[in-house]
Amino acid sequence: MVVRDNPCQSGSVDHFPDRMRTIKKVICIFGTRPEAIKMAPVIKVLEESTKLKVITVVTAQHREMLDQVLRLFNIEPQYDLNIMETNQSITDITIRVLKGFEAILLKEQPDLVLVHGDTTTTLAGSLAAFYRQIPIGHIEAGLRTYHKYAPYPEEMNRKLTGCLADLHFAPTLTAKEALLKEGVNSEIITVTGNTVIDALLQTIKRDFYFKSALLNGIDYQTRKVILVTAHRRENLGEPLGDIFSAIREIIDRNEDLEVIFPVHPNPKVRELAEEILGDSERIHLIGPLDYEPFVNLMNRCYLILTDSGGIQEEAPALGKPVLVLRETTERPEAVEAGIVKLIGTSKDHLIRETQLLLTDHQEYEKMAKAVNPYGDGKAAERILNGILNYLGLAEATVEESVHGL
Repeated sequence: MVVRDNPCQSGSVDHFPDRMRTIKKVICIFGTRPEAIKMAPVIKVLEESTKLKVITVVTAQHREMLDQVLRLFNIEPQYDLNIMETNQSITDITIRVLKGFEAILLKEQPDLVLVHGDTTTTLAGSLAAFYRQIPIGHIEAGLRTYHKYAPYPEEMNRKLTGCLADLHFAPTLTAKEALLKEGVNSEIITVTGNTVIDALLQTIKRDFYFKSALLNGIDYQTRKVILVTAHRRENLGEPLGDIFSAIREIIDRNEDLEVIFPVHPNPKVRELAEEILGDSERIHLIGPLDYEPFVNLMNRCYLILTDSGGIQEEAPALGKPVLVLRETTERPEAVEAGIVKLIGTSKDHLIRETQLLLTDHQEYEKMAKAVNPYGDGKAAERILNGILNYLGLAEATVEESVHGL
């Protein structure tokens, strides 16, 4: 084990798991809907390998939203920590994941723990594995805003997980460059594309039928439909009020417009949405959607307004322009490609940028036809190759497995 002065120079290349075990054991741990969506293609590919035994652990940091993704992708966890409690704090989540996952690690003794992204489950799961000196693979590694509290706590969750990881699966070359700047050895970084594209391409259906009569009844051909999501902690309060006021003014200006807003269950979001948007006939406030209907709705809409991270990755694959309601983003690739625009939460700015895309066909087409920077839907296969190489189970090099991305 190499000892480094800088703990963020992670992933010593001379540390190897137990080579005596013929079938290597990999634990995948996650707890939220976005993690489940992005981990599902990886779990399915790993399960097909005759060289690996895959164990799925869920923390249920998001209970109902997690379960519907597990059903959609037919994943049955071997362990469910079921940590969710009413009004739980970040500290509560961290403690329960650490304690619960430690017991599983002691029992299973895996060769590798796979985590994803930037959730509290990700950081706590990585920390538990580190305490047991078990190698960690970090999927969707290297995303950065370089703002400690934006997004909060995700920016530091992801960065600290990177300090602990032994394998870094970076979705883009930009993410790889960020890791290299932090001192991560290039030999333990694999550029894979983003697994959300794998999941998306498996889920989109041209003839998808919604269970909602409202969603089925909208004429997506003749009406311009804006899909809205907004719920981030940093936008609660005045920023969210400005966003909703802007949407109200936009709908009043455009008679051919419909807005669909699957409202987050957070009471602070729901109550403000009802107050500002609730009495408009062409603004449809609906409950949160499961992943399958949501991405198929995204595929039919004209434009997306969001403060989500994942949608910034999914929409480019569908050719849907995105206006991001945040001041920073850890996903700059789509901004650089031109299909995503970072606009913040200013009411006037939001109205101006949205109106531009609604009225200027050339500007709209320029965004809609930008090149998707997040890969070709084969990220999970590249992650499998990287794991097999690390565990000494494959002849192909990691560089060969990602060539041409």
